Amino acid sequence: MLVRARLTPLLLTALLILVLAFSGRANELDTIRHRVVAELLKTEVSEAKVQDILDRMRSDGSFPDINYEDLSRTAGFPHRHHTADLVYLATAYRKPSSSFYQDPELKQKITVSLDYWVENDFFGDNWHNNQISTPTNLVNLMLLIGDELPEDLVESAQPIIGRAHMNASGARPSGDRIVIAGILAKNLLFTGDKAAFDEVISIIANEIKFSTGERGMQHDYSFHHRVDRVNNTTSYGYGKYANAFGEWADYVAGTSYAFDTDRINQLVDYYLDGVYKQLVYGIYEDISVKNRAISNQTSFQPKGTVEIERLLRSTDYRKAELEEIIQLRKGERSPTRAFAKFFWQTEHFVLQRPDFYTTVRMFSARNRNMEIPYNGPGITTHHRADGTNYLQLTGNEYHDIWPVYDWQKISGTTILQKPELHGPDDIQMDGLTDFVGAADDGYFGAVGFDFISPHDGTRAKKGWFFFDRVFVCLGAGIASDKPHSVATTVDQVLLRGPIRVQQQHSDPRVLPEGEHKLEELEWLYHDGVGYWFPDRPTLLIKNQEERGSWADITDQKNISTEEIQKKVLTAYFDHGIRPQEAGYAYVVAPRVNAKELASLSRSGFAILANNHQLQAVHHPGLEQTQAVFYEAGSLSLSDGNEVTAAQPGIVLIKKNDNFIQSLTVADPLRSAMVFVIHLPGRYETPSEGVTADWDSATNSTRLDIELPRGVYAGKSVTLELQRRDQ
Repeated sequence: MLVRARLTPLLLTALLILVLAFSGRANELDTIRHRVVAELLKTEVSEAKVQDILDRMRSDGSFPDINYEDLSRTAGFPHRHHTADLVYLATAYRKPSSSFYQDPELKQKITVSLDYWVENDFFGDNWHNNQISTPTNLVNLMLLIGDELPEDLVESAQPIIGRAHMNASGARPSGDRIVIAGILAKNLLFTGDKAAFDEVISIIANEIKFSTGERGMQHDYSFHHRVDRVNNTTSYGYGKYANAFGEWADYVAGTSYAFDTDRINQLVDYYLDGVYKQLVYGIYEDISVKNRAISNQTSFQPKGTVEIERLLRSTDYRKAELEEIIQLRKGERSPTRAFAKFFWQTEHFVLQRPDFYTTVRMFSARNRNMEIPYNGPGITTHHRADGTNYLQLTGNEYHDIWPVYDWQKISGTTILQKPELHGPDDIQMDGLTDFVGAADDGYFGAVGFDFISPHDGTRAKKGWFFFDRVFVCLGAGIASDKPHSVATTVDQVLLRGPIRVQQQHSDPRVLPEGEHKLEELEWLYHDGVGYWFPDRPTLLIKNQEERGSWADITDQKNISTEEIQKKVLTAYFDHGIRPQEAGYAYVVAPRVNAKELASLSRSGFAILANNHQLQAVHHPGLEQTQAVFYEAGSLSLSDGNEVTAAQPGIVLIKKNDNFIQSLTVADPLRSAMVFVIHLPGRYETPSEGVTADWDSATNSTRLDIELPRGVYAGKSVTLELQRRDQ
């Protein structure tokens, strides 16, 4: 007996809503796919380039300039050019403005060449090629022309594209996870698998989050791609994390898949407070944060604006700041931003003024110094986090200097001058000390580095003190037990014009090219930057042509061995063999002329201490003192009064006439809950988390300042002070 169910009007309505909802979401997939294809078709098509690809293509679809047999990691997988060229040809075929639009002969060439790839299924030794490079190109090819290719060929390509899946080894949390999810999402758009697309879009939508202590975005808005906690903010954290998320946020905007505004706004914070503060003026690449990629030749040009334009289509949050970055990158305005920021999760300090940008890169027992030279590049980067201090005015001061670079004389570092660097397997090292950090109030900053080289045991107390228009570099307690000299490098930079120097008891002069040993040096001037030496030391200078090749600094194959010549300035202190108590002091003045530089000696600028226990500097014009206490102790201020720190730490003291106006403190050890400091005079503070106790007998105020904890340990605390009559 057949029983028929009766559908009530209410049930019919519910079913209709479900059908319409499903149909609507299916239509949304078409909308999203159309947006993805439209993005691919933005590629400019050159008839000459299309013809070049076709001319190089053999009859079987292969290319003679690719060694298809070498699939090793160091070969760089040139095979990717095969699939990338197919995407370019498909763009020419699909783009109406192209002279190859809907050209049947072109489609036949694409078919033959794709068949060659599918038949051979080139599988590289580097997982990235198999899970990202090849699937990216093939899925883009499918979206452009897959509907017109033979069904059996499309079906044969699917397993290769399918290596980009959420259980793939590369789909670990951080940048590669979003990239692989994006490849998978594109393929699901092509195949029309709505249910699976829903799942993968949810994965992408939830990737913008803090992951401090693990892979991903840290609470200071730096980015760690691996558990070694090496800074990857402007590499993996930019293109493969932030930009990949922003791309999909744009694709799904205005649909039911649209990402939460809170996630997009957090991405804006990450860009503005993390990525763009580690780019020169938010425009150019900062070489300080580069890792193994330093070995790759680059072009000097502004970063693009696409990622910002995408954000502005999704949110008005911090709109004016984003629009300013667009204008800067398009050359429509000059930089205006001035800031100081310490990335405490990454041991990286940045200071920017509208006309110069400088950084200090360090490492500690909490993180490692540098990337492993995966796949070949970066074999000379052992010391690039040893207190590296680059200064950039235009952004191209060090552009592609690396083939001729002396990798044991890196700007700002103190390095044992070994006969040769250790091997590539001995690059990445754990730091040996905890006292690594900085105090900043958002504009000024002081940096302290209790440096011990994990490579050769060289020791130094290294401090940097950043005021408004100058910064001071101090070194103390430099020691080594190895039979080689130790050098501290003031700068190694491309030579951009004459070098003027002033030695005591002599007139200023221009140095001829060559090698020089300058005794009793007062100042050095080059390319708009002045270096003043208050102790009148002996400085070694090389201003001459240096030679090398790109092949010298990488283990990658297929790299040019052609000799390159570049003129370089290298200025450094030679501390001698087995130094025990060596030190240095110099002041860097960007954007000055020689006359202004000479006047620094009359400015009253004072180095108050430079030893094992304490480094401190006073700037009279700003009424500001900055100090690094490597241990508890007292500092005599320029007015004769004393400040006493009850523990190690870094301190900024700002005065207004005879009164302390504000105080900034930080704990580089990240171990204290409270910072205790004694100030001369009677003070109160409206700041929360601070207690102030006045001792009438000594006329001093003890401040107990609560320090940030957990993921914020190492961050600075700034408090305003109010002087009370006694």
